[in-house]
Amino acid sequence: MWDLIGSVASSSLIFVVFKLYSRFRVATFYAIIGNYFTAFLVGILFFPRSVPLAQLPAKPWFLPAVSLGLLFILIFNLMARTSQQLGVSVASVATKMSLVIPVIAGMVLYGEKLGAFRVFGIALALVAVYLASVKAHRVSWNPRLLYLPGLVFLGSGIIDTSIKYLEENHIPDSEYPLFSACVFGAAGTTGAVITLFRTPQALFAWRPKNLLGGVALGIPNFFSVFFLLRALQFPGLNSASIFTLNNVGIVLLTTLLGIALFEEKLAARNWLGVILAVVSIAIISL
Repeated sequence: MWDLIGSVASSSLIFVVFKLYSRFRVATFYAIIGNYFTAFLVGILFFPRSVPLAQLPAKPWFLPAVSLGLLFILIFNLMARTSQQLGVSVASVATKMSLVIPVIAGMVLYGEKLGAFRVFGIALALVAVYLASVKAHRVSWNPRLLYLPGLVFLGSGIIDTSIKYLEENHIPDSEYPLFSACVFGAAGTTGAVITLFRTPQALFAWRPKNLLGGVALGIPNFFSVFFLLRALQFPGLNSASIFTLNNVGIVLLTTLLGIALFEEKLAARNWLGVILAVVSIAIISL
């Protein structure tokens, strides 16, 4: 259970760092690339024994890890565009609601059983995520852009499902840090290649504060995946419950951190979502 708490805390810190980017005028795209390379280095340093890099391609999880890294970059850009075109709330809801995909995958692929009480808890969690995430302000948007949150929903769900599948079938416990490092290394390399195709002026955006922002983001980003992999081994809860608790816990903690650190204001329905999140966590945990 401590691993699940670690995953929630690490993921919530990511949102805090993102919030600070705007305050310190950090260039998000470049900080994101720096974050992936930082997470890669943390994974290499955190690995308990040395493994020659030449042996990595022979690992059964190597190619899936590279594919996940590419998907990380793609979903990030889709989330950014969704936030710009439809609003941050839409992007947040699409991301967190994607927990439905690994929940269904757990039942279909692994025969996980969910009692009526726990199904009610998951349904309540979905309502809580929606109410806590949707803000009062409205954004003018084109219905033709609905494919954006749809892709964010699908991609985020595929990422979680893939992590569970690889944890179940291909990754030894001792290689979790190395697997996480390879995922982030692939994402960072992809971002760096994308930078090369930008205008020459863009290459000079690698200012110290952008690199520092990447380091601040990369450390909790690595541990968010590392702790999630470990949490999925918890014997008392199946993966459906773990993913639900993880997502709802992130929504709950980020909401509370937003109030405490940034004096964010919540509407009545946001508070209702927070209360329902606490109730759903209690139901699923029991």
